[in-house]
Amino acid sequence: MKIIGINASPKGKASRTLELVDAVLDGAKSEGAEIESIDLYLYTIDYCTDCGLCYAKGECSLLDDFNDLFDKMMEADGIVLGSPNYINSVSAPLKAMFDRMADAIHCQKFYKKYGCSVCTAGGSHEQDVVTYMNSVLTTLGATVVGGIGVAIGGNPEALQPAKKQAYDLGKRLAQSIRGEHSYPEQDQIHAQTREYFCRLIQFNKERFAHEYEWYVQMGWMK
Repeated sequence: MKIIGINASPKGKASRTLELVDAVLDGAKSEGAEIESIDLYLYTIDYCTDCGLCYAKGECSLLDDFNDLFDKMMEADGIVLGSPNYINSVSAPLKAMFDRMADAIHCQKFYKKYGCSVCTAGGSHEQDVVTYMNSVLTTLGATVVGGIGVAIGGNPEALQPAKKQAYDLGKRLAQSIRGEHSYPEQDQIHAQTREYFCRLIQFNKERFAHEYEWYVQMGWMK
């Protein structure tokens, strides 16, 4: 079982978001998971140009670090996303990473993966950011096991109980990967999402040739 944590804070080892991400990973490790913590600010992720090459050929025209990062995500069973609150959303590198994953969304590449999200904020909207990151995981096909958001601008001590919650969240993430928890409502959402993209890709099968082949390969094309 492999679980990676992606921290989208520019503060490196001084990041309080990293403390939450690492707490989740520590909880997963206690359940036997192999873990890896990734500093997104060490990667160069250029902006998507909407060229459509990923839909047609499963390739990207941009030459940067995205493919290496995406390979790590594809090799993982679980993914932890972490970002500080930047104007009620995620930091720019994480949004750039999301924007490069349109083909992964169409192809539901995170099917059978599990994930969760954590966020630190100065004052508010930390839960909104957690909800957004988890919605991206769901859109990619992953099953979400929870999320932790904490506002620490007015109360730095709030980070400590949040880290305990994050540790427990990591345990649940690993347990979910092992099949110890079920999420029938999300299973239904994933089935509906695959059906939607199946119709979209079938309608555009010449333009989305790579994705059509993927759906046939997965046995999803009806």
